[in-house]
Amino acid sequence: MRDESNAAQRQLEFAHVSSKIKSLQTERSFRDSQKLFFAEGIRNFVHAFDYRYPIDTIIYSEKLLISPLARKLVRKLKRDGTPFARVTPEQFREVSQTERASGIAVICHQQILEINRIKPKSHICWTALHTIRSPGNLGTLIRTSAAVGAGGFIIIGNQIDPFDPNIVRATMGALFKQAIVRTTEKQFYDWVKTRNLQVMGASPNGATDYDKVSYQSPTILMLGNERFGLTANQESFCGELVRIPMVEGTDSLNVAVAGSLLLYEVFRSSVARE
Repeated sequence: MRDESNAAQRQLEFAHVSSKIKSLQTERSFRDSQKLFFAEGIRNFVHAFDYRYPIDTIIYSEKLLISPLARKLVRKLKRDGTPFARVTPEQFREVSQTERASGIAVICHQQILEINRIKPKSHICWTALHTIRSPGNLGTLIRTSAAVGAGGFIIIGNQIDPFDPNIVRATMGALFKQAIVRTTEKQFYDWVKTRNLQVMGASPNGATDYDKVSYQSPTILMLGNERFGLTANQESFCGELVRIPMVEGTDSLNVAVAGSLLLYEVFRSSVARE
């Protein structure tokens, strides 16, 4: 009886949760101030649990949620005291942003690290970004980074929001495997210099093809935005600029494609050294 009473106290009203979800979906200022984000789907839910992301609230529909594993994890989290909202299929679809509602979503606490707290040598590489406009591009980079065992992303400045729901959805759960660091340009440069780290920049101005250089472990890959690439200041900071060869008359590659090629080249190099 005590467990049932405690569970009842942790059950939240849909109206309250729905309002919170919609603000998390549409307002970056709300996500930033609350330090929360919304993640939907079985893969996101399971990865959030597996990688110990702090879960603020579970939202689920018993009729829609058919995954035995997800149902088991819901029961465990409820027993552990995680607040939850048990909703109807219609209510779940009100907050769902996918064509086929899975019946499970979570509100998670953002995990953003300070740059001096990470150990760069614990992974083969890290990716440094200043501005990427497309959620799909960043989502692809996060998925690729997780696939090659890279450490995560060093976000310079405040223009990129990795917890935008479109980015979270595009990562297909890989976000929960990656460290997210936010820093200033000066802090980033100081951090690199004091640790004597290799910084590789991707640029059409590079003197060497990306697969003809020696990648140290760890390597910091520095990528520019989709339209302008790296700034002159960023290029001058890189220890080496590498280019991706293309046939004459071809425009520059999509940043997600270029970044993925570099990530896999770092991965290939690390495997070859073993």
